Amino acid sequence: MEADRREAPVRARLAGAVVDLVVVLLFVGIGRHTHDHGLAPAGLASTAWPFLVGLAVGWGALLVARRDPTTVRSGVVVCGATVALGMALRVVAGQGTAFAFVLVALGFLGAIMVGWRAALAVVARRRGGPVR
Repeated sequence: MEADRREAPVRARLAGAVVDLVVVLLFVGIGRHTHDHGLAPAGLASTAWPFLVGLAVGWGALLVARRDPTTVRSGVVVCGATVALGMALRVVAGQGTAFAFVLVALGFLGAIMVGWRAALAVVARRRGGPVR
């Protein structure tokens, strides 16, 4: 638990934020392509903004709480905020939130957002470093 309270180096926080951002954009791009909605910038932005707001709130919460955003627990927080707020904002914006879509979002974003952090913890453990 104490390891989760440490602040990660600035480079680690920035790299983690970029990875999560790319994951959200990849999720949106794959979804739009799969459903033949096209990849025009305006369409991508329309679909992505609710999830990007959720992502920013999740990361903001970690930074305000001074939590290490590269831990698995932090991945759960960021993914939860991204999906929960993303879906809520989609409702407000009149976009769809079918139950299957919520499950796909949780599965995809959770697997990658928590997954890269879990992989980082495994590498740290093998190197004898702090387990995140």
